[in-house]
Amino acid sequence: MAAQSAADASEAGSRADGWTAWPAPAKLNLFLHIVGRRADGYHLLQTVFQLLDWGDDVRLRVREDGDILRLDPLAGVEAEADLAVRAARALREASGTRLGADIAIEKRIPLGGGLGGGSSDAATTLVALNAMWDTGLDEHALARLAAGLGADVPVFVHGRSAWAEGIGDQLTPLRLPDRWFVVIDPAASVPTRDLFQAAELTRNSQPLTIPLFASGVPTCNVFEPVVRERFPTVAAALDWLARCGESRLSGSGGCIFAPVASREAGLAVLADCPAGMRGVVARGVAESPLRERLAAWSGATV
Repeated sequence: MAAQSAADASEAGSRADGWTAWPAPAKLNLFLHIVGRRADGYHLLQTVFQLLDWGDDVRLRVREDGDILRLDPLAGVEAEADLAVRAARALREASGTRLGADIAIEKRIPLGGGLGGGSSDAATTLVALNAMWDTGLDEHALARLAAGLGADVPVFVHGRSAWAEGIGDQLTPLRLPDRWFVVIDPAASVPTRDLFQAAELTRNSQPLTIPLFASGVPTCNVFEPVVRERFPTVAAALDWLARCGESRLSGSGGCIFAPVASREAGLAVLADCPAGMRGVVARGVAESPLRERLAAWSGATV
């Protein structure tokens, strides 16, 4: 889980070989409650998405033949299931462009970690190819395409930390305190679908409001007790990171996080990280580094 900044991504951005690098930031769920279920079985959530200044790099190169190819496919993941490939195909179909793309992703966000890696890669692919193909879709049109790919994808398209409700698709931008976080990967890939089906999962949390959240009312991640029971390595990591005063699961796990006073304080925590775990210190941001990269691209191509 190596560190990355928006400046690093921008500096690596445009290359003479036609590749362009775009940041795909990770997210944390500062809390995650389930407040009910829809008639179709989907769970109704309340959460806060905190974007980070660290994540994957999505590298893209325009093709003239219309093909969309993932040049570094994930082991065991077919192209039809690859979110970045699906995002590119959805944009190609919606826009009617005849262009294609080569896709290569430098993965830093752990798979199955609850940090939104696949969703962020898909969102970055949508936003970046919309610019590179000059297809002209606005942010809301891209978010509608994103919603068809997954509930977490729209927040990365909009590129702002946000309060989320519904199935995670009803977003209100939220200005959060400027904080640093230690993010720990206990090397446990947690299957989200299994957790949503767990009989012991709490599904009747009391609904909150943004003012209540801002007042410091107690919150939790309802998946944490289930993950603790089923994944002892995550439970051990949560207990170890509690030295920071607070540790919490992100999303459905298995990565965990804790706020720290500074980058230096976070690095001191990581220096004592137990064997088998790895981590990174990242800064929470109000706006995604992808928005900064897009502005730089637009300014360079005007």
